[in-house]
Amino acid sequence: MGQPQLTLYDGGGEHNADLAKTHSRLMQGGSWKKQRIVVVLPAAATIPTKVSLALWNIGFPPNQGVVKIAAEGFEVGDAYSTALQNILAHPELGQWEFLLTIEHDNLPPADGVIKLVQQMEAHPEFAAIGGLYFTKGPSGVAQIWGDPKDPVLNFRPQLPDVNGGLVECCRTGMGFTLFRLAMFKDPKLRQPWFQTREGHTQDLYAWTDFRKHGYRCAIDCSVRVGHYDHAGSYGPAGMTW
Repeated sequence: MGQPQLTLYDGGGEHNADLAKTHSRLMQGGSWKKQRIVVVLPAAATIPTKVSLALWNIGFPPNQGVVKIAAEGFEVGDAYSTALQNILAHPELGQWEFLLTIEHDNLPPADGVIKLVQQMEAHPEFAAIGGLYFTKGPSGVAQIWGDPKDPVLNFRPQLPDVNGGLVECCRTGMGFTLFRLAMFKDPKLRQPWFQTREGHTQDLYAWTDFRKHGYRCAIDCSVRVGHYDHAGSYGPAGMTW
């Protein structure tokens, strides 16, 4: 016990002390609205322990719906397209707000989903916002693909914002990306949305079409995602780039 003292109840609490500030914070985060998320993970037979720990620790908006789907045994483009077809055909999930794509070799931060949702609420002009991760290897580049200021569609890797801001691009990777589910209901978009073809990964294939129809994307450089090299293909096994 410390020194004897008289204690008075001062009421309210920290958030009630400045309700206008609290109201503004809640409006920015949008947690009072529906922010339901369907998560799709193209799944191999196993995933590394470090990746599973990262995925277990992801936080989601409080008291919002979350459904997690492992697309097992599919090629990665087929995994996303098949999962999406089934999600949109579902009477409930098809009405949800967001699709989160995660891949088996990415280590997102625990608050990554919360940050991406907040950015989506703050930036309705974007159909997708991803976390920042790099291609594997000592010469890895940021997966911020394409300079939208260039009138010619391109997918050149752009520089990350060292202050952690948003960087608009022409294409995101899919290791940790939040999409507006409503985009995939647009009948103008070709289906299947994601295909892996010679010279085209499934994300490049998709965004070539998405951009053509006016959809925009960005990377949140404050959401820093590791890219895990379990097999040691680009350096020591277990290296995170």
